[in-house]
Amino acid sequence: MTQHNYQVTGMTCGHCELSVREEVSEIPGIQDLQVSHETGKLIVTANGTIDDAQVLAAVEEAGYQAVRV
Repeated sequence: MTQHNYQVTGMTCGHCELSVREEVSEIPGIQDLQVSHETGKLIVTANGTIDDAQVLAAVEEAGYQAVRV
């Protein structure tokens, strides 16, 4: 299992979390993800490698910005 942590900016509510969750969960191989608008954290877990570019693009598609931490 591989886990990456990201800091997401711009989330202000549960709906924001849901938007990010929906976009990121569509990435093949993602097993689990945790997202919090309160902390701005996104934790992505996958069976294999995680493509940061895909995760960042998915967060952007949801309307937010992220960086890997």
